[in-house]
Amino acid sequence: MKRRRMQVFYSGCVQGVGFRYTAKTVAAGFEVTGVVRNLPDGRVELIAEGAPEELEAFRVAIRSAGLAGFIRDERVNWGDAQNEHHGFEIVRSTQ
Repeated sequence: MKRRRMQVFYSGCVQGVGFRYTAKTVAAGFEVTGVVRNLPDGRVELIAEGAPEELEAFRVAIRSAGLAGFIRDERVNWGDAQNEHHGFEIVRSTQ
């Protein structure tokens, strides 16, 4: 199965609520690599790579982990995996 890259921009009340920590914890249950970070505009960006089915299940699990109530909008972009991440990490925002 070809690995894919999923980039998700979450907006709403997604900073200061443990969003990144929860996403990292949820990622441990999936075969995905990537990063999650706060953005200066108040959104959270998540980049994950893996099998398409695994990525979709990961995205659903993030909402099911208690974060759904904080998310107002979720924009998903798909692309080819770039294989630049090892594991899943919280990273500092880019300013």
